[in-house]
Amino acid sequence: MSKVALVTGGARGIGAAISIALKNAGYTVAANYAGNDEAAEKFTAETGIKTYKWSVADYDACAAGVAQVEADLGPVAVLVNNAGITRDAMFHKMTPQMWKEVIDTNLSGVFNMTHPIWGGMRDRKFGRVINISSINGQKGQAGQANYSAAKAGDLGMTKALAQEGARAGITVNAICPGYIGTEMVRAIDEKVLNERIIPQIPVGRLGEPEEIARCVVFLAAEDAGFITGATITANGGQYFV
Repeated sequence: MSKVALVTGGARGIGAAISIALKNAGYTVAANYAGNDEAAEKFTAETGIKTYKWSVADYDACAAGVAQVEADLGPVAVLVNNAGITRDAMFHKMTPQMWKEVIDTNLSGVFNMTHPIWGGMRDRKFGRVINISSINGQKGQAGQANYSAAKAGDLGMTKALAQEGARAGITVNAICPGYIGTEMVRAIDEKVLNERIIPQIPVGRLGEPEEIARCVVFLAAEDAGFITGATITANGGQYFV
């Protein structure tokens, strides 16, 4: 019986690439999404991957969603915390609501998803938790005080949980993508992309969602059991830690 992998924000962008890569690696995949029903239905039709709708910012919704996934597919062995939002503004223009929405989804969402799954992983003595952070959680970014704080918090949580999970066979790792060629990034004005963003990337191009997905598949494998508390920095050489 194949292991079950749950990917939040798993029907679009990097999350969709992760869901597909895990399915191709032999996992039974559930893809969570927050609101775009049309995109989720299209994703399921094209891939055969089941989608489940709830907000990772809501703890009770996460607990209920996890329970439904496990009832349908079996216990979750691999959790990929990928869901994230942006509410960008320079700090003097950032509202409390903009701060709260990003923290609730990008940081509290990792707690909300991991907490209902953690006990089962401990009982079964196996688990893989993979948190998708960001280059901007490592170096910061003007106009993203909320996002950078949340993504940096994800890295701290990764290191703490890695210590707690190690004796129970649970690894907890993070991936920090740089600029990845998702639909959102490719929608940036071409002049800005070519003259301001790509020149910052030593490899001279955007990353591909599939490149992040391959990192996830590697960390999810049983063979990666000695790797925990680690951060894979996948940014084309833009920033070194």
